[in-house]
Amino acid sequence: MFRKALVIYSIPELRQKILLTLMLLGIFRIGCCIPLPIVDFSKMAEFWQGQGGIGDMLNQMTVFSGTQLEQITIFGLGIMPYISASIIFQLLATVDPRLEKLQKEGESGRKKINEYTRYATIVICMIQSYFYVHVITSGANSPVSSSLLVDGQLPTLWKIAAIFVMTAGTAFLMWLGEQIDEYGIGNGISLIIMGGILANLPRALIGLWGRIVKDGQVALGGDGAGQMGVEQLLILALLFVAVVIGVVFVTKGQRRIPTQSAKHVRGRKVFGGNKQYLPLKVNQAGVMPIIFASSLLLFPMVGFQFLQNYAGSGWFAEFCDFCREIFAKQAYIYIVLYVGLIFFFCYFWTAVTFNPKDMAENLKNYGTFIPGYRPGKTTADYLEKVMIRITYVGAAFLALIAIIPTLISSFIINDYVIAGFFGGTSLLIVVSVVIDLVDKIDSHLVMRNYKGLLDKGGSNG
Repeated sequence: MFRKALVIYSIPELRQKILLTLMLLGIFRIGCCIPLPIVDFSKMAEFWQGQGGIGDMLNQMTVFSGTQLEQITIFGLGIMPYISASIIFQLLATVDPRLEKLQKEGESGRKKINEYTRYATIVICMIQSYFYVHVITSGANSPVSSSLLVDGQLPTLWKIAAIFVMTAGTAFLMWLGEQIDEYGIGNGISLIIMGGILANLPRALIGLWGRIVKDGQVALGGDGAGQMGVEQLLILALLFVAVVIGVVFVTKGQRRIPTQSAKHVRGRKVFGGNKQYLPLKVNQAGVMPIIFASSLLLFPMVGFQFLQNYAGSGWFAEFCDFCREIFAKQAYIYIVLYVGLIFFFCYFWTAVTFNPKDMAENLKNYGTFIPGYRPGKTTADYLEKVMIRITYVGAAFLALIAIIPTLISSFIINDYVIAGFFGGTSLLIVVSVVIDLVDKIDSHLVMRNYKGLLDKGGSNG
């Protein structure tokens, strides 16, 4: 591995791309530590403790945003508005003929859709930052600096300034991601999200170390005072390895459908007739079903809390508190709803992004067919049937990965921050981004006649 690192360093273009990517990610992490000018850091912990469901919702949304939403920094909104805008336009392209036409125009159409996505991102940022600033500036325990208050209220100009700063922060992150895409290596937005997830790793490791070490000595006794037993630590280690292997296996997993090109004669030579494969990914939807399902299940918790506060006391307030606890503590009903939504969004997202009719038409236009199936509708029906089957496997895998942190925090270690690194969206995103990054580096190495990072041996030359 050390020799392969030297090979990567010896290629000037690849070295520059990696160093530029690391520098831009470093700028992103520095910005995540710069607070809004209206915030007093010493008041934040007390403020979020009094917010209840809203604080829990922001903590769980941290995975998708690429930053710590509870830190109230200039990058407080993270990259989530851009992701939301991208999802919106991808869904609109399936129902709007104009966007669908732009998608089929190639590079020029993609640039036009990206331009629309940027404008939509700014609009979403303005709306989200307005509500975000409204939350942090209202209430008795507001973290706003007391030196800026006038008659106990933050002036409107300061609120507008905070909204524009947060909007500019997300726009800058969007620009950083595009610079990584163009001049760096890997997918910029995915790397930013992974950077935000890995920023929580030291806190998780410190929390795990605190459960292993007690009073300066290793205490793996499981004494019931928050300490872990040997068997619990062993289970966590084995589970982590098993989940990573499973994520890699399913992420790279494909259903290869054999195809054959038609033969044609040119002069005295016969062309075509080659046997190839049409790869269909097992996890076609990626991490999107988990993102959709998690986001939907966050709102009932916050909604029932608002209803409880509005109701005051009585049977309705008790009912709202009971419903809020179901979603807050992620009880059995929550898990059933979570799994059901993941299956639904897996099929929904696959139906949006995978069009068997277009694929069958493309195969027909290129003179390729699937043995045993007539080109056209028969091929499209077969592809749809295969995709429905493998989507079920992918959805089951995503559901299993998604509920692992809940099971770990309930039965092994009562800390969701630690449990989140043993499964769930965090681990799925990190492993997927690392796989994509390794593939990008391998493509540069193979182009220069070197072996890939995962191949045995050093260079070919």
